[in-house]
Amino acid sequence: YGEVGAEAFGKIFTFGPTFRAEASKTRRHLTEFWMMEPEMAWMHQDESLDLQERFLSYVVGQVLEHCEYELSILGRDLDKLRPAAEGNYTRLSYDDAVKMLQEAGKDFKWGDDFGAPDEAFLSERFDRPFFIVNYPVAIKPFYMKKNPENPLTYLCADVEAPEGYGEIMGGSEREADYDTLKAQIEEAGLNLDDYSWYLDLRKYGSVPHSGFGMGFERVIAWICKLDHVREAVPFPRIINRMQP
Repeated sequence: YGEVGAEAFGKIFTFGPTFRAEASKTRRHLTEFWMMEPEMAWMHQDESLDLQERFLSYVVGQVLEHCEYELSILGRDLDKLRPAAEGNYTRLSYDDAVKMLQEAGKDFKWGDDFGAPDEAFLSERFDRPFFIVNYPVAIKPFYMKKNPENPLTYLCADVEAPEGYGEIMGGSEREADYDTLKAQIEEAGLNLDDYSWYLDLRKYGSVPHSGFGMGFERVIAWICKLDHVREAVPFPRIINRMQP
């Protein structure tokens, strides 16, 4: 629905709880987490990456400026955070990330999705957040725009936090062409009727647009150097805990 708002107003964001019924029980997963999702009309993927970098570096900069005392209570090494506030985030292709894993002897092949250990390994190689760009089509959602230089990949990216914390943001340029999007919905085996309103956004004229999402608990866990993402929220929801 964020794309509807962006088509009407240019730039919008949503903020609220997100629910995932997946059997993931790691230090980085919650069944309910909070996410902010901007959507921007008239914006291609590279411009979106620029915005994401400015946004995240600003957030870290503000925390360093205003929350030094609180971070000191947590024993956080501020020198580890300062590079993130400077920007200049590397844009690592999925292909190069695969090569890094393979050269390190990891059992990983092109087309696989990164698991938490893979992301942790990669993020240990950087002193600040970095992008992994252009993932294979098979492991990403249907609504993304295909990479014109390699149609086996999408114009998408995840932001990985350093120090082994892994993915904290993810986004893409959205497919704006009606026929292409319709074909991708069909290829994904989804019911076209369920997405009729979504296709109408393209049917009656669309523009290039992009968006991304930031997981708040993961960002807080990284900034505060917490052992588990559940420590970043007052009432964590995990697969075996629904209340209080």
